[in-house]
Amino acid sequence: MRDAIRLYLRYVSISLRSQLQYPASFLMMSVGNLAITAIEFLGIWALFSRFGSLGEWTLPEVALFYGMVHMAFAISEAAARGFDILHRQVRSGDFDRILLRPRSTVLQVMGLEFQLLRVGRFTQGLVVLGWGISNLDMTLTIAQVFLIIAAILGGSLLFSGLFVLQATLSFWSVDSLEVVNLTTYGGVETAQIPISIYRGWFRSLFTWIIPLATINYFPLMAILDHPDPLRIPLWLSWFSPLAGLLFFVLCLQIWDVGVRHYHSTGS
Repeated sequence: MRDAIRLYLRYVSISLRSQLQYPASFLMMSVGNLAITAIEFLGIWALFSRFGSLGEWTLPEVALFYGMVHMAFAISEAAARGFDILHRQVRSGDFDRILLRPRSTVLQVMGLEFQLLRVGRFTQGLVVLGWGISNLDMTLTIAQVFLIIAAILGGSLLFSGLFVLQATLSFWSVDSLEVVNLTTYGGVETAQIPISIYRGWFRSLFTWIIPLATINYFPLMAILDHPDPLRIPLWLSWFSPLAGLLFFVLCLQIWDVGVRHYHSTGS
């Protein structure tokens, strides 16, 4: 395990040095990434400025949902980028070289690319999260701070699992299926506001099949002094971030099935 971690950090180091060869370009792309996500939150702000609230939810409360899910997705985009671009390796036949090396395929694919520029999205999510907490006049306990951190890490694992599923499908489609983006980028849009406002079938989809609700809505119900229309048990809110880890492990099992059924393109 220690050797695998050392190798992955080596992959990350190489990727970072490559991206920082042109620091001005990297800085502009990072700022652009931050600006794009900032514009998204300005849209939410405009909605609340016009209508005052979203059901019973205030803007600072929604800011917590927004900040947590964007921080989680930024970590996943950076660390699991290799799975998002795997279809290129499959189409060109370069995935065969990965199979020939005496290392885990998961480790090698994760090391294909580490996108540091996602620091823009992460920073913007952190700022929005901090703004929401300060405007709610909250005093977080140590346990609640750890719950927020666990929820963000659980969310990053969940989104990474979705990237793994997308990569696995490319073994049969030989390309990246855009429909998967409905659950990755679309999932971010879904989870940045409380899931309780959606219809029952939609809530069930993103709770039991793709458990997005478990990585921000459930934990925040243990933190916010807000009536929960879904009546989530308090104990479940504290353990719900583990769903992200379990989902990621399940996706890795599906990945192993895909690797065993992989056939070279013959390129």
